[in-house]
Amino acid sequence: MSTPQELKGPDFGAGLDAGQLRDGEPLLGHAAGEPVVLVRRGSEICAVGAVCSHYGGPLAEGIVEGGTIRCPWHHARYDLRTGAPERPGRDAIACYRVEQQGGRVRVGERLAIAQPRSAAGPQSVVIVGAGAAGNACAEELRRQGYEKAITMVGAEAPVDRPNLSKDYLAGTAPEEWVPLRGRDFYSAQRIDLVDQVEVTAIDVGRREVRLSTGRTLGYGALLLSTGADAIRLPIPGAERALTLRSFADSKALAARAVAGKRAVMIGASFIGLEVAASLRARNLDVSVVAPESRPLERVLGPELGDFVRAVHEEHGVRFHLGRKPVRIDAGSVTLDDGTSIPAELVVMGVGVRPRLQIAELAGLRMDRGVVVDASLRTSVEGIWAAGDIARFPDARSSGSIRVEHWVVAERQGQHAARAMLGAREPYRAVPFFWSQHYDVPIAYVGHAEGWDSIEVKGNIAGRDCIVAYRQAGRVQAVASIYRDRESLLVEAAMERGDEAALEAILRA
Repeated sequence: MSTPQELKGPDFGAGLDAGQLRDGEPLLGHAAGEPVVLVRRGSEICAVGAVCSHYGGPLAEGIVEGGTIRCPWHHARYDLRTGAPERPGRDAIACYRVEQQGGRVRVGERLAIAQPRSAAGPQSVVIVGAGAAGNACAEELRRQGYEKAITMVGAEAPVDRPNLSKDYLAGTAPEEWVPLRGRDFYSAQRIDLVDQVEVTAIDVGRREVRLSTGRTLGYGALLLSTGADAIRLPIPGAERALTLRSFADSKALAARAVAGKRAVMIGASFIGLEVAASLRARNLDVSVVAPESRPLERVLGPELGDFVRAVHEEHGVRFHLGRKPVRIDAGSVTLDDGTSIPAELVVMGVGVRPRLQIAELAGLRMDRGVVVDASLRTSVEGIWAAGDIARFPDARSSGSIRVEHWVVAERQGQHAARAMLGAREPYRAVPFFWSQHYDVPIAYVGHAEGWDSIEVKGNIAGRDCIVAYRQAGRVQAVASIYRDRESLLVEAAMERGDEAALEAILRA
């Protein structure tokens, strides 16, 4: 998805005065016709590719933290010495030879990617679910040098789910952008992708899973990443509405999204409003129906909720808030106050329900999700869980949380892979998500299930702000619009548990 970047800044191949490098601050330039970022960390100077492998974000506009450089767009991060990615970064970025002599720094040739040493691990790995967490786990196992069998089972091949409600549905991204990898990638990595198939049961004693085809698979380690299903309201005609969870769902919705037609979006969730924006991009007439008094207030609060509504109204969306649908007919949606809204297309985006059935049947410990420890291990030996279904320890709240974010699922999949291979570090990544509403991106770091105060820094209406959500005086989460660097700094401070640095960012 990345595009070639215009070469800017100094020619590092010709050499640079080392005094121009400030510790921990990326400097954009180029070498051998490629954009490169130079970073000084004490006496060490690293040179890496300047373009994020997720959506092509400019790494020079990000931050350096803990031996990584972090993308300002969606918080991917890369090891400065090896280029290794942390999700949502997909592939490693290039690393270059750096020479220092006589007070000058010169960037040489691109270095070959170091091949991982063979990693000891379980006899085989089975991954249940081919979404964000499952795919990230499979790729990380191979990246870490695991050489034994990996089987990933899912209803569809791994896709870039955030794109399903955003650019692809809007008609601005081609279909080839949606799959996370091509079939040849999984073949080359010796990952057995079994799609269009479900796991129906787990035999924890025999360490086997049973597939919907009747086949059984043995496992040494098992990752449960079954994701979630879209909820349908129990109202007459609910089967007429489309939902959006899979690539097939998005394609079906795009096929029905004919310009000039009328659409009703039931639900003012993030997915619901992103779908509304995408349908407006296709010139449909769009109405949004939701029971709350303002969209997204439960997550973003009243100030940002009102702003999001105003942005959508500027683009022609009509809201019917404080209302519920009671019936869906062939050409209309009837609300609880008797209003009938004409609609050739109805979409339901009222939330999702984690897919917990096989975990429950297997006897795993449950608490509104699959309970996992700090390594994402479940209560049953040899089984990990990640993504939408996992309830995991939260270092900031000292409690446990379950989070339905794409980046969280990806990072947990990576972490589970390393844990299967013996890594002991706890999962401490701070939750992050982004949402796009026309030309307005909203970034959200942290997790606030409630708050007693909201602080706004900047101008929400001017689309330049940072919003902090506090509980008992402590910052739980921060949302921002066009404050990408501050969003990264907030995430890094939360990861370190550095409350003083976090407060300083919010005061600056």
